[in-house]
Formats: sequence, structure tokens, C-alpha cells
Amino acid sequence: MARDGGRDKTFTRRALFLAGGQVALFGALAARLYYLQVLESDQYVILADDNRISLRLLAPPRGRIVDRFGVDLANSQQNYRVVLIPEQTRSVETTLARLAEMIDIPEHDRRRILREVRRMRGYAPVTISENLSWEQFARINIQSLDLPGIQPDVGETRAYPKASAFAHVIGYVAPVAEEDKSLNNDDALLQLPGFRIGKSGVEKVYDQKLRGKAGSSRVEVNAYGRVIRELTRRDGQPGEMVQLTLDAGLQEYAVERMGEESGGLAVMDIHDGDLLALVSNPGFDPTAFNVGLTRAEWTALVQHPRNPLVNKAIAGQYPPGSTFKLVVALAALESGLVAPEHRVFCPGFMDLGDHRFHCWKKEGHGHIEFTRGIEQSCDVFFYDLGRKLGPDRIAAMARKFGFGGKLQVDQTGEKDGLIPTRDWKLAVTGVPWQHGESLNTAIGQGYVLTTPLQLCVMAARIANGGQFVAPRLFRDRAPVSGSAPESLGVSAAAIKFVQNAMFGVCNRPHGTGFKARIKEPALLMAGKTGTSQVRRITKAERLAGKKIKDENKPWHERDHAVFVGYAPVNAPRFAAATVIEHGGAGSQAAAPLIRDVLRLAQLRNPPGGMPGESFASLPAAKREG
Repeated sequence: MARDGGRDKTFTRRALFLAGGQVALFGALAARLYYLQVLESDQYVILADDNRISLRLLAPPRGRIVDRFGVDLANSQQNYRVVLIPEQTRSVETTLARLAEMIDIPEHDRRRILREVRRMRGYAPVTISENLSWEQFARINIQSLDLPGIQPDVGETRAYPKASAFAHVIGYVAPVAEEDKSLNNDDALLQLPGFRIGKSGVEKVYDQKLRGKAGSSRVEVNAYGRVIRELTRRDGQPGEMVQLTLDAGLQEYAVERMGEESGGLAVMDIHDGDLLALVSNPGFDPTAFNVGLTRAEWTALVQHPRNPLVNKAIAGQYPPGSTFKLVVALAALESGLVAPEHRVFCPGFMDLGDHRFHCWKKEGHGHIEFTRGIEQSCDVFFYDLGRKLGPDRIAAMARKFGFGGKLQVDQTGEKDGLIPTRDWKLAVTGVPWQHGESLNTAIGQGYVLTTPLQLCVMAARIANGGQFVAPRLFRDRAPVSGSAPESLGVSAAAIKFVQNAMFGVCNRPHGTGFKARIKEPALLMAGKTGTSQVRRITKAERLAGKKIKDENKPWHERDHAVFVGYAPVNAPRFAAATVIEHGGAGSQAAAPLIRDVLRLAQLRNPPGGMPGESFASLPAAKREG
């Protein structure tokens, strides 16, 4: 009995230990449950909601770009598109085949669609085609019952109402590339499928301003990520409007007037620097970069002989030809090496050592004084000045008038041009400066390179009496020159002398630009013609006495036509310059173009009148100049 009593006691102790362990275990479990379900309940509700509720970014509308009068140059328009929900159709290929009977679906798009269908979840929409016409969009809507999985949709896309006339200056938007994401990894907008950013021109320079702020949408999703319903929505903040100094009507006219010619043109206000036109021709369709270029379209653009992708107004670098003689004349007068009465005899050439430098006028100009040297663009007269000045004096004056460096206008791809000096040549080539190179520099040839915008700035600074003015493209930006005029440090007498000679170029019968003059007394223009050689005339051609005419040369061997001018001469307001690639003589191709553009600039902006008269409303006589 005693042995049985011992076993009972042992069993009772073990039962108590087991029961105590169970109580401790269930107590700990109860405590944990209380902690999770009561004390931490709010946290787990949030986590559960995070799994159930998805926060999604909404792309904001991109800001408008307008001209000085509020005319749209870039805006956002409705984008009629069609998307495919793969899980809603039994056969993607069959659906695409039916849709292809209504809209064109190229083979490369078919491959892309099928690739995205395999890669993405079945409920995720896949874009089939964008920028459909209203007729196409309506037809798809009507036939939607026979197109399982197809959903017509309306979004937004970037539009350029003025198309190629502003392609270079406005630029374009395109899908975000990987390098864009890495450079701006703090901007979640760049992760949005289909989001576009500025890639060139104003679209790129002011991308952040135009981009706006993202909106958000809170949607409820199921375990597979499929949207069940939208809970809240906060639309994005649209991008800001960017107003430019450009005059859309004037720019369109300049492009139309240039026609098939290739080149650059600039028009600016000589007092505040407002750019009224900044043209590069030929242009291109910026919408194509937004929608997406085909390989064939891209190849056609990059292989085009007239380089439509280059902004020739700021990135085209050309010898300025005789327009550069204005800078040389100012350098000569300011140096004191010659007087305004300086005279030179021009027999049609100048010999330097064993080399002969020819004047454009084969028989020569005879005895010619300073003013007529400019008006008739005598090369021998300026050979004489170049030999006396040397390159460094010319370069110092050229920099005062905007040459040899970027003008910091709000554009991408601007080039410096080139103003040579003795030190520059020695550093670059290792060869000292030669005397003959001073002669070539004095007539705007040799190493000298300028852009059309730099030529326009030179004309503006001469026209305003030698005051500093810099071009500006953004309407809200204060003029670089500030409120008080800043002198370039060139004497008023020298500026007045050159202004008088520029008047003679266009308004005296012996001037090289006389045939291209503006005839209305209130609109008179002053200017300077230029023709820059791209091909040296051979000795054999000179001995034969027959220079090959430009029209008989291949296009790429013809001279560039150059002209700079300002108007009206009695109270200057606008300066303009153009370079027409391989256009021939500046007096024949470039001067008439600038005449018509400056004339229209004055008509559209009469003193004390209503500015911005639309080009379409102008009488034919005004449009044709």
C-alpha cells in the first residue's frame, strides 16, 4: 500500500507540473494575443490596409509654352489611344488581327505588344496605339463588342501647333531613358510608364518648370493586385506656363520666306535683347519624337544633307565673310592707326610676299576711302586694315560685339564660334601666326567662325550706339544689360561712322545692298552684305578668267550668303542676321530675306500701335514685302 501511495504522489506532482506548464503556455499565448490584437492593433490595421490599398502617382498636365502674345507653341491635347487587357480575350493574336482591320499596327508594334503581354500580368493594360484620329477612335468604340479585351482610352499628349517652324527652339519631349532616371532618381514621376520629359530646346531647359507636381490616387486592390475601386484622388499640379519673347507670326513668316533654303536667322530688340525670331531651316516634326520615330525616319533625318536636326541659328558655325568688316573697321578707328579719311588704292588684288590676295571685284575699286570701302565691301581696303591691326586687336573688338563665346541664350547645343589670336594658333597648331592670315581674318575668312545669333548681336550693339545688350528668350527674365545702359567702351564717333556706312550699303546706289533696300522712308534699313567662301578659287580658274558661277557648282561647294541689318535707321529698334548655307552672294540671297523680315517686324510692332498683327491677316503686299 505504501508503494502505491508513493506512485500516487509522483503522478500528482507530474500532473501538477504538466498543468502548470500548460497554464504558463496558454498564459504566454494569451498575453501575446493581447499584445498583437489590442496593444498593436492599429499598426497591423495599417499593414493590412497597405496590402489592400495601393497608392499610385498621377502624371500632371505639362505646362504650356507660348509666344510674346500668348500664342500656343506647345500644349497638351487629348490623346486618343487604344489599350489591351490580355485576360479579357481568349486570343491576343486574333484580337489584334481584328483591330488591324481598323487601324495600322506595324509588325514591330505587334512584336512589342506580344512581348509586353508575356511579361506583364493579365489585368495590366498594354498600349497598342496612340494619337489616333477621331474617326479611328469612334470606329473602335462602335466595334468594341467584337473586340474582346480592347479598351478605347483618352489621355494627354504633347502637341506643337506651329510644328517645324519652332522645332529647334521649342525642342521636343520623349520617353524617359535610363540615364534620365539615374540622374533624377529622387523624382518618382520618372518611373511612371509613358511619362515624357524635355529632351531639347525650351522643353529641356525649362523641363522642371513645365513638368508640374504629381497627383495621387488611392485604390483598393485584391490579392492579385487587380484594382477593385478608387478610394480617393488628388489631381496633380499642372506645370507652369513658359512665355517666350518670340513673335510666332514673324517666325512663321521667316520660315516661309526661307523656303527650301538651309540656314539660320535671328531677329532681336536692340534695347532689351528680346529675341523675336530664332529660325533654323529646314525643320522637323517634333511630334515624331514624342510618338516615336521609326528606324527609317531617324535614318532620313540624320543622313539629310541639310542637317535638319542642327539648330543652325546657335550651333551653325560659319565664316561671316564681309559682315565681319564692321568689327575690323571699328578696331581700326579705335586703335588710332587710321583716320576716317584713310584711303587705299585697289587694283583688284594685294600682293604679300609671293602670295596674291584678290578682291571680289576683279578690276578693282581704284582709289577708295573708308566709307566707300565698307559700302562697296572692298577686300583690298580691309586687307590693308588687317595688315596694320594684326589678329589680336581685331579679336579684342570682336569679343566686345558678341563673338568668340556662348551668348547663354536659353537653348541647348549653343556653339562658341571662333575668333583667332596669335596665342590661339600657336597653342592649337604649334605654328606661329602668318601675316597672310591677318588679311583673311580682316575679311571674315580664314579661321573666323560665327553663328547667326552672334551676327545679330553685333548688329544690335552697333545699332543701339555701342551699348551692351544680350539676347534673351524667356519673357520673365530681366534683360542682361540691366536697367542702366552699359557702354562697350567704343567711341560714339566710331559707332556713328560705321552706322553711316551701313546706311550707305543699303541706301546709296553704289552700296552692295542697294537693290535689297526697304523703300518706305519710315522703315529704312541699314546693313552689311557678306559672302563667305567654302571653296577656294583655283589658280587655273583665275588664269582662265572665268569664275564658275554658283548655280553651276554642286550645292555643297557654293558660297554662304550672309547679311546683317537693323531698322528703322532714324530710330533703330530691331536687328537681324542670317546665314543661308550655300546660298551664293549675300546681296542676292540673304539681304532680300532680312529686308522682308525687318519690314514685317516693324509692321507688326508699330511705335505706339497694337503689336502682334497676325501674319494671316496681313495684306498680300505686306506679306510679300
